[in-house]
Amino acid sequence: MTHIFVNIPTSDLEKAKAFYTSLGCDINPLFTDENAACIVWDENVYFMVLTKEYFATFTDKQLADPKTHAQTLIALSRESRDDVDAIIAAGVANGGTEPTEPKDYGFMYSRDLEDPDGNGIEFVFMEAQAAEQGPDVYMAEQAQA
Repeated sequence: MTHIFVNIPTSDLEKAKAFYTSLGCDINPLFTDENAACIVWDENVYFMVLTKEYFATFTDKQLADPKTHAQTLIALSRESRDDVDAIIAAGVANGGTEPTEPKDYGFMYSRDLEDPDGNGIEFVFMEAQAAEQGPDVYMAEQAQA
């Protein structure tokens, strides 16, 4: 089994913990201290939110400011369009921002959220049939219906 741990920097660890728990995440206290918090999305996906100073100990590269520079784009699936809308609403209500308009591709719906530090997360719902058959087949079938 593969687990994913996404390391992201923060300038305010307590604020970041409050933000991510407002989205429905849990915090694993076994891997949380004054330098880092283990944000649990599910049994396979975790964000390690690290203070900028601690994050810097893992790399010799200069840290980019997530408010002005993109280094990665993280996308997490949701079970429905309503779930996408709900998590964006929770994030915005708790210090996040929605930097772009929602995107509706017919087979997929997505919205972007930035945490208080500017780290971006895209939340996506894809029609199950499109995921199984591919978007072109799904869209062709929808056009015929």
